[in-house]
Amino acid sequence: MATLKRLTEIAKKRPIMLDGATGTELQKAGLPQGVSPELWCTQHPEVIRGIHAAYTDAGADIIYTCTFGANAAKLSQYQHTGARELNKKLALLAREAAGEGVLIAGDIGPTGYFVEPFGTLTVEEAVAIFKEQATGLLEGGVDLLVIETMMDIQEARAALIAAKEIGDIYTIVTMTYEERGRTLNGTDPVTALITLQGLGADAVGCNCSTGPDDMQAFIAAMKPFSKVPLVAKPNAGMPHTVDGRTVFNMGPEEFASFGRGLVKSGADMIGGCCGSTPGHIRTLSRALEKERPLTPPSEPVSAVTSTRRAVFLDRKKRLIVVGERINPTGKSRLAQELSEGSMVYLKQLAREQASQGADLLDINVGAAHIDEKKTIEQVIYSLAPFTECPLVIDSSNASVIERALRLYPGRALINSVSGETEKLERLLPVMARYGAMAILLPIGDGGVPETAQERKDIVCSVLQKAKSYGLDISDFVIDGLTLSVSSNPQSVAHTLEVIHWSSSRLKAHTIIGLSNVSFGLPGRRWINAAFLEMARDKGLSIVIADPSHITGPAPPAEEASYLDLARAVLVGRDRNAARFIAHFSSAKESPKKETGTEALSPSETLHSAILNGDKEIVAGIITGALRCGYVPAALVDDVIIPGILEVGDLFDKKAYFLPQLIASAEATKEAFSVLAPYLEKEGDAKRDRGTILIATVKGDIHDIGKNIVALMLRNHRFNVIDLGKDVSSEAIIAGIKRHKPAIVGLSALMTTTMTGMKDVIDLVENEGLECKFIVGGAVVTSSYARSIGAAYAKDSVEAVRVTEQLIKKE
Repeated sequence: MATLKRLTEIAKKRPIMLDGATGTELQKAGLPQGVSPELWCTQHPEVIRGIHAAYTDAGADIIYTCTFGANAAKLSQYQHTGARELNKKLALLAREAAGEGVLIAGDIGPTGYFVEPFGTLTVEEAVAIFKEQATGLLEGGVDLLVIETMMDIQEARAALIAAKEIGDIYTIVTMTYEERGRTLNGTDPVTALITLQGLGADAVGCNCSTGPDDMQAFIAAMKPFSKVPLVAKPNAGMPHTVDGRTVFNMGPEEFASFGRGLVKSGADMIGGCCGSTPGHIRTLSRALEKERPLTPPSEPVSAVTSTRRAVFLDRKKRLIVVGERINPTGKSRLAQELSEGSMVYLKQLAREQASQGADLLDINVGAAHIDEKKTIEQVIYSLAPFTECPLVIDSSNASVIERALRLYPGRALINSVSGETEKLERLLPVMARYGAMAILLPIGDGGVPETAQERKDIVCSVLQKAKSYGLDISDFVIDGLTLSVSSNPQSVAHTLEVIHWSSSRLKAHTIIGLSNVSFGLPGRRWINAAFLEMARDKGLSIVIADPSHITGPAPPAEEASYLDLARAVLVGRDRNAARFIAHFSSAKESPKKETGTEALSPSETLHSAILNGDKEIVAGIITGALRCGYVPAALVDDVIIPGILEVGDLFDKKAYFLPQLIASAEATKEAFSVLAPYLEKEGDAKRDRGTILIATVKGDIHDIGKNIVALMLRNHRFNVIDLGKDVSSEAIIAGIKRHKPAIVGLSALMTTTMTGMKDVIDLVENEGLECKFIVGGAVVTSSYARSIGAAYAKDSVEAVRVTEQLIKKE
């Protein structure tokens, strides 16, 4: 790959220099508010040529095409079709302006929609949108692709999948993080790195987000685990208003002074985002011309991720526990609900296992009367937004595994890849394509091997074949292959030998399905506990088990003798487990009861549903509560409102993130919908707390945040008038005159549109209208809000609180 070779040569000498901001430079050159920058550039090609040429002269090695918003989803807001041709045209303009001395990166930005399971855009729709854009860019002659300013890890995955399915093109992916180092959906930089480099990103990093000082911490956190170059493209400080214009407060010298810190933190590619200019890049380039990027880490990284958490496998540290209970076999309630498409009990099992100490969750939905492929999609979309535990995709059906990996917004663990020829040939390419880890089950075409040596041979054979797909030992967890000691007493020794060999000789991670060893015996918990102790002594690093049996308190001293009896069975001293069976067959074990049958009061159940975002069961709970004599208004005041306030507190503490907040808000909305007729009869309908008018300002087609604010305000019983997105100042003024709101909320995501907020406020003052303003959005700051005479809310939870404060003052 010529691009990779070129970048590698530069990186041996100094950091790779990226260009700076395009949007703010276009504003200076006359870009009108409310128009598509990409379409405007095709009408004023001399402007974008000049910007590209200026960054080339400033020392940039890579120039980004002006195609950030040139995807079909965003262009449709401007009634424009033909994204492919537009991207090609803008790529050709970049090449023409920059010449052959620099690399041209085809710039791909967000669609403006969250992707399932966090939004309504499907993964396949997103992949198709990005594939069309990337195709146009490649036809325009770009040298590489850059997927940037992503707030949703699933959208970043969709764009990267699209790029890789087109061909072997060098692709950079950068996310944007809030001050606390999380995306809106709660993804931290390390989790994003593990997910994206596993999926095939050639470089990973962050852009926009913050100024260069704060970005150093994000880069430093990623460096120890990076297999690919790291990218830093910070803003030139934070925005504020001067004479009605949005400006950034960090000049070229100050901006460049942080460059050395970014390199020492681990950045390999550095440039600028919002507010940076050719002057910033020129000064930065000169400051870093003698700096050398850090040497990449040499230690292999084995980790799996959810949306919000990376779990690192480390043989020298604690045992990793995989919760085994999401499996319909032997669980009639789970099997019934899954066959009906209900995910309520599934989510309960996930929550319970996480609270009991599970690090990962094994997901198996294979059973009679269950459409496994359809159900695995539902399960992933139900669990991924809510649990921090990465998922283990457990299926014997290769097509089910492949579909799950395509949809899962993280790096999953496959359970399992074996040495069976057909399965191996199908799953190794899938594993490599989606960057998953896998449990290596030492079973071959001849069935289950009895001896440790046969299992070792299969392991070596699979690892050898995996190399041709770019996979190595760090991508696998070796299963010792646990069999029932009651049917094969010698099997324990063979399993322990495989674990020891894998851990000490191969330096591999190892795993067992713990409960298999005790199958067919009484007193199973003691056999399991003794076997786990023996396996850990041999180097076991991961166990699949019921976490309540692994992480609970130590057994009482008087029961320690039970472990001695179990060890005797496992090492062959108790032939046919005679003594063990004689002891435990005389003591009746309590039958295991499915969880979730504990009785809660209707108010407790409703409170739990609000907290957990279980919208699908809210109506039934409320109906049951009303039959039991609960008063509708009391449910609102004593259960629902306290519930959503608690959700807000959890969101503030970053225990909850946007997916959980939205789910709880939707559950609350459902509760009010069910209660509305009863409240009307009681004369308590809505109890309107005031009218709030909200809109996204002219030229800004992003409305995700605004929609969430509207939902939250309605749940707090405000009358919300939502004017939509891309709303002109005149239309907002007309709305104020018609609805007479106490408060107007304005949203903007882009620096090029945020000045529209001041335009609205100025018009209101000129016309003598009386209302207060709250502003928010990704680029908006509290200082900017104060400068235009508005209150500020950083998110939807704060928007509710600020609204309540302003209403009280009224």
